[in-house]
Amino acid sequence: MTHPASAPMVRPEVSRAVLALAKELNALKLGDFTLSSGQKSTYYFDGRLLSLNSEGAGILAEVVVDLARRFGVGAVGGPTIGADPIVGAALSLAYRNGIPLQGFLVRSEAKGHGMQRQVEGALKAGTSVMVLDDTCSTGGSLLRSLEAVEAMGCKVAVVFTVLDRRQGGSDDLRRRGYAYVTLLEADASGNVRVVG
Repeated sequence: MTHPASAPMVRPEVSRAVLALAKELNALKLGDFTLSSGQKSTYYFDGRLLSLNSEGAGILAEVVVDLARRFGVGAVGGPTIGADPIVGAALSLAYRNGIPLQGFLVRSEAKGHGMQRQVEGALKAGTSVMVLDDTCSTGGSLLRSLEAVEAMGCKVAVVFTVLDRRQGGSDDLRRRGYAYVTLLEADASGNVRVVG
């Protein structure tokens, strides 16, 4: 399913509501931080403050379920722990609306015990999926998740994040041919703007 790059995938008022709530919850912090990529940053976006808030979880669930429907995906998931609350909220909303949707979570590496899985959930080969996370900086966590689900024989229809830090990850994803949707973008100083 192809969507024009110029067509907004999410209504701007939804992105504005997410940005307003993120500010209200103090999810954007200025200071000296080291990101999961190892890069230094003058700001940090704590997406869990948003996705673990009932209003934030509700808004993000609506976005994910709408995108899942539009891209025709049967499962949504991404790197643990950023994706966990978003996936849970989306599955709950999908169930309440009679939409069949599976969830999955991707560990940074396979467990050394039990079933020794890297991907948790009832994901089946051939499933069209959405990979999601709260942020994208260099894209390392997202790429590991993409590789893990593709190795299982799934097709990634779309990648979704709440905030794109514009540190090369989203450009790399697009270069690799993935459809990428985000609600917010930030510059190097932590100035966040609505996308769409």
